[in-house]
Amino acid sequence: MYLSNAVNIFITVFAAIFPIVNPLGGAPIFLNFVRRCSPQVREQLARSVAIYGFLLLLGSLAIGAQVLLFFGVTLPVLRVAGGLVVTAVGWSMLHQGDEPADRTQGEELSEDRARDQAFYPLTLPLTVGPGSIATTVALAAGHTATWRTDPLLQLSTVLGAVGGLLAVAVTVYFAFREAPTIERVLGKTGTSVLVRLFAFILFAIGVQIVWLGARELLAELSVR
Repeated sequence: MYLSNAVNIFITVFAAIFPIVNPLGGAPIFLNFVRRCSPQVREQLARSVAIYGFLLLLGSLAIGAQVLLFFGVTLPVLRVAGGLVVTAVGWSMLHQGDEPADRTQGEELSEDRARDQAFYPLTLPLTVGPGSIATTVALAAGHTATWRTDPLLQLSTVLGAVGGLLAVAVTVYFAFREAPTIERVLGKTGTSVLVRLFAFILFAIGVQIVWLGARELLAELSVR
């Protein structure tokens, strides 16, 4: 039961975040920034971007929903709103062009400048942007549980979610490190197919989160 829950959460988080972060689509853009850098520096930058991106997403997962709840947004409303955000992002990605809409091409960076800009803009917003942060907050809202539930179930949920974010970060690292190979082998068509496949999964996850929130709102209305 606990292992199954952890695996389900892992798959949900990875499938929701991966198409927005889009490491395969972002690799050629990353390469455009660091083309003048040596392979060793590119690897260091890929590692830094993966670590920074993981920490950003982990922070969003850990406290994003709690911040909104602090301002009086109820959990069912948060789920509906977050689910609508995820659904909108998934729908937009299903119909967007081949080039990522929210990523700037930018100029080639020297090694010194690239190191200084590992966080901005290489991590934020090139890799982890507002869409992925909002989706992470929505996922946290969709799976929020009180600490009065089974502690092992809670632990398996946390481990599954962190594992999903870690898997995304690892994918970012390898995709950016091997950006020249991906650009040569996968091409635009292969990248587009993968992105749209995960975008449809993301759309379905958003609908599921909206349904959970709407069902809770209807239950509250019936009680009143």
